[in-house]
Amino acid sequence: MVEVGADGSGHRQQYQCEPALRHFVIPLHSPEAVEADRVGPKGANLAALGRAGLPIPDGFCVAAEVYRLQLRTLELEHAARAVFSSDDAIARRAALQVRMRLMEGPVAPEVQEPLLAAWRSVTRNGAAPGVVRSSALVEDRYGSSFAGQFESYLGLEGEADFLTAVRACWAALWAPRALRYMASHGADPADTAMALLIQPLVAARAAGGGLSKTAEGGMLINATPGLGAAIAQGEVAPDRYALGRDGTVHESQAGITYHQAHCAHRPIRPRPSSERGPCLEAEQVWELGQLMLEAERVMGMPVEIEWALDDRGIKLLQARPLHLDDKPSSQPADPNWLRQPRLRGQPAGVGWGTGRARVVNCECEISTLAPGDVLVTKMAGPALGRVFSIVAGVVSELGGSTSHLASLARERCVPTVLGVPGATLQIPNGSQVAVDGVTGIVRWMANR
Repeated sequence: MVEVGADGSGHRQQYQCEPALRHFVIPLHSPEAVEADRVGPKGANLAALGRAGLPIPDGFCVAAEVYRLQLRTLELEHAARAVFSSDDAIARRAALQVRMRLMEGPVAPEVQEPLLAAWRSVTRNGAAPGVVRSSALVEDRYGSSFAGQFESYLGLEGEADFLTAVRACWAALWAPRALRYMASHGADPADTAMALLIQPLVAARAAGGGLSKTAEGGMLINATPGLGAAIAQGEVAPDRYALGRDGTVHESQAGITYHQAHCAHRPIRPRPSSERGPCLEAEQVWELGQLMLEAERVMGMPVEIEWALDDRGIKLLQARPLHLDDKPSSQPADPNWLRQPRLRGQPAGVGWGTGRARVVNCECEISTLAPGDVLVTKMAGPALGRVFSIVAGVVSELGGSTSHLASLARERCVPTVLGVPGATLQIPNGSQVAVDGVTGIVRWMANR
């Protein structure tokens, strides 16, 4: 018999465990769950937090061996090796073949029942929704977070949807976005593997992210009502709480929501979230600050966290190393900048950059960016990470300091300010823009 907590409450329930389940599917509270080379850093970090006594949703890690077994079962190992072929056409065909077969092929019979047994446990035999999250062996490492490059599926209710989510997470390792990211870090997808997390869904009243250390030496928390995926994907400008290391709140700022949040070629009017009031009470902000400090001690370094608040309290959903740029920012000597109009948003925490504004209202316009431009846009999804190799800065109306795009900006040391109301309407296309990624201030001047 193996004990697992299926509802995140700390209560344990028991079920009969087959030998295969013990090998492939590892309870989060098990000592084996902290082995990053088996369950991925995401799963291992979460297990370490739980074993240190911090509140996490219980659940299971699906070991990387299962993914490797699936590749062998579908006879995809040769195609996987061909993805980094010097022939681009062969590489593209191989990547598509691996991705589609992982998505569509049946789960290997020897692991399907252990996976379903874990799923039935965390969902109480289908009585509650669950989640499947990626935990690739290459993600959540310092300097290669892979923030937003893979997949998570929330609110799953049926076994068929669960198995589809498992296959989709495996296939995400071969998605074009992930392959571009791996290529930029010199990683070969054939040399790594995708582990998974299976957990109950936290019925969040509020959720968000946090940084245990900012560029200015404090801490920061983002929050939004409901599930936190909207923050991670840059779909909202969340509430922002700036804290000292002692937990004192130095600044709080209500978020901004939109009646519509999508790419469009028409203006979208912001609606201040102060209409609904702040997501967190002072005691909850303080508690999150303490949890970040504890997570920092467990991991031995500054951390980024994701968290959720339900009726039982706060739970940590993820913790990864926080990439901080320790090089001083070099602001331009031109004093004219200080006299120019400005907007303020949420900083990613990286330096200062200037360039020509390229206002992009839809993803189809990304191709108009030129090297050295400052991208000014509405949405701040992780797919925009591909522009960091050419732009001098990024400004977005949505997103926050703990979004996936902000994590990628810190990693690539690109000045970025998110959650800037009206940026696409007020910053003239083609104007010279200065982006301060530490203070969160954006200024612009007319063409000269």
